[in-house]
Amino acid sequence: MSHADADKLKVFTGRANPQLAKKICKYLDIELGRGQTELFPDGELIVKVDEDVRGRDCFIIQPTSHPVNAHLMELMIWIDCLKRASAQRVTAVIPYFGYARQDRKDEGRTPITAKLVANLLERAGADRMVSVDLHAAQVQGFFDIPVDHLHAAPVLSKWIKGLKLSNRVFVSPDVGNVKRAQVYANMLGGELCIIDKRRKSGSETVAKHVIGEVEGKNVLMVDDMITTAGTITEACKVLRSHGVNQIYIATTHAVFAPPALERLAACPFSKMAVTDTIPIGNRADAIKDKLEILSVADLLGEAIHRIHHNESVSALFNGNSGRVPDA
Repeated sequence: MSHADADKLKVFTGRANPQLAKKICKYLDIELGRGQTELFPDGELIVKVDEDVRGRDCFIIQPTSHPVNAHLMELMIWIDCLKRASAQRVTAVIPYFGYARQDRKDEGRTPITAKLVANLLERAGADRMVSVDLHAAQVQGFFDIPVDHLHAAPVLSKWIKGLKLSNRVFVSPDVGNVKRAQVYANMLGGELCIIDKRRKSGSETVAKHVIGEVEGKNVLMVDDMITTAGTITEACKVLRSHGVNQIYIATTHAVFAPPALERLAACPFSKMAVTDTIPIGNRADAIKDKLEILSVADLLGEAIHRIHHNESVSALFNGNSGRVPDA
């Protein structure tokens, strides 16, 4: 990237995942934008940008992970701050998009919070939004600004290839995730099986049946997120009862809300890969021997590079992947 391009492109970070933002800037070969979020004694946030952004193409990195509401509010304040500082364009890069599960009214007198968040981000002044593996793809339609919906498949599939598993089968832990599992099965080769799941509550699920043949096979379960780990752990129990060999799990967002880690620590899987859309830190020490953390920094960095230069972002996923490491 030329000095002139680097001068026009600015990448900032909120407090949600500064480590990822630094890796993205390393990929782009630019310095992380200077700015800070401070806390008033009463808990209010103030953002201050410490460099000139007038006429610049600005990107703010901020997943809306726990604490969701604090990080979402900080993101909107960052957007407002950059717009009022005369940035030419502000792109909200939200690796993990919170509230995406509330994408429809499945019963009376409930909100569609994903749409509300889209409205809030636009009203704050966002000109564009980038996210990775939205829980519901239709959330893109809630925005009236361009949305770049990236997929972690190039990152996770590289890990899956490295396992060199024979006699493998891809398993969707529930019916709603079939399309995602099918993508990996088509991309990497393997049969597809489905677990029929029934949800008892927001944190408890019961796996009922396995659709397909899994006995004696190595299982690869792919999902977009692990929240309380109820779905994954129930699926592992059912698969074990059906005589599978080894179980490997690949998921994009490591939400790991209680009691996820307690459940995973007692779960009979061999290895799990997650990405760094949400920072892990020492939260997952209970399963650290079976956990591998993969970075989406290069993927996001290449997307930012392409957006800045008005190049195709979809080319990242159709074989013309530019500088992103080959999956």
